[in-house]
Amino acid sequence: MESVCFNGHKRFFIRKEWLIKGLQEVKQNPRVFFENFGADALGVSIDMAKSIRYWLKCSGMTDESVRTVVRLTDLGEIILKKDPYFEKLFSLWVIHCNIARNKEQATVCQLFFNEFCLEKFTREELEEQMLELAGKVAGTQKISTRSVKDDCDLVLRMYTELHGTGNRKGKDSSPFARMGLLIEADGIYVKKQPELQNLPIEVILFLLPGIMPKGRGISIEELLTTENGPGRILNLEPFVLTVLLEQLGYSGKLMVHKTEGIDMVYLPEWVKQEHVLQDYYR
Repeated sequence: MESVCFNGHKRFFIRKEWLIKGLQEVKQNPRVFFENFGADALGVSIDMAKSIRYWLKCSGMTDESVRTVVRLTDLGEIILKKDPYFEKLFSLWVIHCNIARNKEQATVCQLFFNEFCLEKFTREELEEQMLELAGKVAGTQKISTRSVKDDCDLVLRMYTELHGTGNRKGKDSSPFARMGLLIEADGIYVKKQPELQNLPIEVILFLLPGIMPKGRGISIEELLTTENGPGRILNLEPFVLTVLLEQLGYSGKLMVHKTEGIDMVYLPEWVKQEHVLQDYYR
């Protein structure tokens, strides 16, 4: 049975200023979340502080393997040093990728990008299918219908770029809405491919080491459909993914070869996620 988590965010989606403050406070005091849950240091309510801790953890920017402290991961350290105000879209895309692949800590987000099959849907359709999917991955673990519905609401609020109903402003805005992965009009939601000028090509390279078979290649068709691959996590269409992979091939970051009529992708052994991050932020 897989470990799953619902409503760890306390119904608060990511705010960019929370991430900035959270990284800074953890760097200064690894026990910040053990002192009134971090609420005093962060200047927010207890539930908001718990939400900040949750998002830092499930986005891969903090490590809680030592139970008495919270420390920055290599990713957290790099972003705090190189892009502390999240001015680079690449930083937000990396966080999105980590959350959307994290079934253990962000179950509904992972299911939404990997298993949810409707490209156009209503809130009710999302909740109905997500309750079914969540029940399957939870196995014998009891799940709360309310928590799953709260997670569905969180995904919609965090990723939706509003069309025809005005734009979010101020404290109600989610930085992830800028990605253009989800739009809404008149109660209908549509999964969208992001505008390519808003998608740094290195994001695809960041995703590949986690799904590439060791010592072997993988077909572009598999990259479109495999769990946690770029096709699903980034909502990419076949032609666009092929073009982007070929661009990475031209730059020497990977190799694309046609084998028995199938386009195959191969990664050099040196390409690891940490190397992609270091190379981008250099």
